[in-house]
Parts: sequence; C-alpha cells; structure tokens
Amino acid sequence: MPEELTHIDKTGAARMVDISDKPVTSRTAVASGFISMQPATVEAIVDGKVPKGDVLAVARVAGIMAAKRTSDLIPMCHPLAVTHASVELEPSLGARPGIAIRATVATDGKTGVEMEALTAATVAGLTLYDMCKAIDKGMELSDVKVIAKSGGTKGISFGTIESINVSEGKGVRKTPVESATLVAGSGLSADAHAGDWHRQVSLLAAESIDKMVALGLDVTAGDFAENITTSGIDLVSLPVGTVLRAGDDAVMEVSQIGKECHTRCAIYYQAGDCVMPKEGIFATVRTGGVIRPGDRIWVESTPTPAPEAEATP
Repeated sequence: MPEELTHIDKTGAARMVDISDKPVTSRTAVASGFISMQPATVEAIVDGKVPKGDVLAVARVAGIMAAKRTSDLIPMCHPLAVTHASVELEPSLGARPGIAIRATVATDGKTGVEMEALTAATVAGLTLYDMCKAIDKGMELSDVKVIAKSGGTKGISFGTIESINVSEGKGVRKTPVESATLVAGSGLSADAHAGDWHRQVSLLAAESIDKMVALGLDVTAGDFAENITTSGIDLVSLPVGTVLRAGDDAVMEVSQIGKECHTRCAIYYQAGDCVMPKEGIFATVRTGGVIRPGDRIWVESTPTPAPEAEATP
C-alpha cells in the first residue's frame, strides 16, 4: 500500500491514524455549501412563514451540534475538543436562488478540523432541506467543500477565489468573468492593469467588501477594481515577497500592500468609499495559468526575515 494512505495499515486494513506524537496546535477550517431552491421558498424562509418554524436558527444549531459529533458519524475521525463552531447562512434571490452555507470550526489539538467543518455545513444544509421539503421538494444541496484551513505543523492556509474581475480601463469598476488567464510577467489577460510593472494583479478579500456592505454600501466583487476577490485568507497580513499559488498552475508574488490614492476615482464616487487603498494587495505573476471562481488560493511561502545586525560593542 502507498505510504501516503495513512488510514490503511500494511495488511490493507482500515485504521485510525496514530497522532500520539503530533504537537498540539491551534487549527481552524472553513467549509461552504449551497442549497438551491425556488425563489418563493427563500422568501418564505426570510419572512418566517415556513410551517416548521425558524428555519435558519434551527439549521445553524444543527450544524454546530454536528461539528461536535463528527467522530460519532465518520468512523476514522478522532474525537476533538471543539473550541469554536459557527454556521453562517446567507439567503440569495439572485440568478441562483437558495442559501449559501459557511461553517467555521476551530480546535486546539493534534489533528485538523476539516471533517468537522464539512459535517457542519452538510448537516446545516440537510436541516434546511428537512425544514422546507413540505413546500419545495426540488431543493438540491451541492458544492460542499473546504475553502480555508490554517494551523497544524504545516501551517498551510487555503482560501478560495470568489470572483475574477477585469476592465478595459483604469479607475473603474471591473466586470466578473467565468475564467481568466494569468500571464507571467504581465497580469490578467484582457485587463487594463496588466503590464511590465510591480502592480500586475490586485487582490481584495470578500471579507473587506462585506464590511462595506455592513455600512450600507451597495457593492460587490469588482466594484473596488480588484482583479481577484478572495475569501479565507487574511491578505493584509501577508508581507511583501509572499508567494501565492492559485488554481492548478498560477504563481504570484506579493509586491505591495495597500496604496495611496492621490485623487478620488470613479470607484469612490460610485461606491461611497474605497477599501482597496487600506486592505487591497498587489502582486506580480511568476508563473501563468488559468484561474476560475471556486479555485483554491494559498500561501506557498513567506519571505525569511533578514537577520538583525549585531550591536557594535
């Protein structure tokens, strides 16, 4: 048997992985999912008109309970002391009516909580189905996946590309596209900001945009002129020189954190504020490749700090 199959012993029998010698570290995982449904079902949930009661509240509690009982459901999962579990449910009446699910689980332990986050998202989705099946039998739970993780000895943090945005001009809102090509030494093809300079690609976290939405601004991905909208990665904390991988092949290197805006651009006047100068980052493209919304993006390496100079006696 391949050595990497740690759930299988030398005889081919299933086993629980021995984590006795692993160190205790803080670990977090985030999983997402989506349950599609009829627009009328979404409206009934939001308006509190589903006969079984408060659908969103019950689904949240179900997801949190599931995170704590994952080892009872999945045979080879280790029982973990969950230190945090939350489930966010976001109704949508857009092109794809339904409810977006996002589960976050944390622990201080010897193994990660990806399965706990996946279980929380799945059970929350199944609870939504159960609560609403009497009024909508065509609901579909899909897209359950880990979108971010951190901690452990490897310390790898995975995020997700939420949107890819391009424009023909500078200083204007960008339009989301289904896929795009990162070109080495240039940036995103068909985008006005591509070129032989240090700000070939701009990135902004969806969490930063959410803060603007919470303030009452009607903004979304691309409105702040970012090329790549991410979730699950604290972009502003990444030092210049950090290497990011995205999708199957693309590699970027962080070249600048934030920027100074000397004049108010169209984005400011249209959005009412601009978070990009404070929380956006910029990168150059080391290796090209096709990227799509839903692709993973993660930190491959961070620069080694220069040694401090010894004090002269």
